[in-house]
Amino acid sequence: MNSNQNFLSVENLSVNFNLFRGVENTTIQAVRNVSFTMKKGEILGIVGESGSGKSVTTSSIAGLLPKNAQVEGKIFFEETDLLSLFNLSRSKTKLKKNAAKQLR
Repeated sequence: MNSNQNFLSVENLSVNFNLFRGVENTTIQAVRNVSFTMKKGEILGIVGESGSGKSVTTSSIAGLLPKNAQVEGKIFFEETDLLSLFNLSRSKTKLKKNAAKQLR
């Protein structure tokens, strides 16, 4: 990776949470269309009011969101598509759980 390439790239990141309240399904928009890039050595500060999505944004980059989160957009660390990795990991976890249920 040369110094002109982005170290981290977030493009049109949106995060929604599906919540069940009684018999009703509600969608909460936590982050809408956030984009930024960073080069190696740069420092980024994310500033906003309480509840504006700062923690959800950073948690989505690290893949630490709960199962009811729906993440859209693109997150690249160096040249690796993190959302694809996180989705693959979730799929494998679901397959393992389903296989374990079948063996019972």
